[in-house]
Amino acid sequence: MPFDITFQPVKVLIDGHDSEGRLIFADDQLTAVVVRLDGQTHVPEHKGRWHLEAGFGPCDASIAPPSFMTLEEAEAWVKQRLAGRM
Repeated sequence: MPFDITFQPVKVLIDGHDSEGRLIFADDQLTAVVVRLDGQTHVPEHKGRWHLEAGFGPCDASIAPPSFMTLEEAEAWVKQRLAGRM
């Protein structure tokens, strides 16, 4: 059964400044929070990537949180994690 994945823009306080973030919902349930890495403390090759700040249920990856080049890549990762739980 395919999941309806939606994104909600949100500001997240990271490294002392607001960062662009997205709440990721699957069928209206919060599954993950990603934040665009844009602070001064991030190495240049990571800037602009979307970092998983929090994942819930099968999207919990607190041991080794991934980062994504695009939101579409994050969406595919969420769908893969959710499909693996069945």
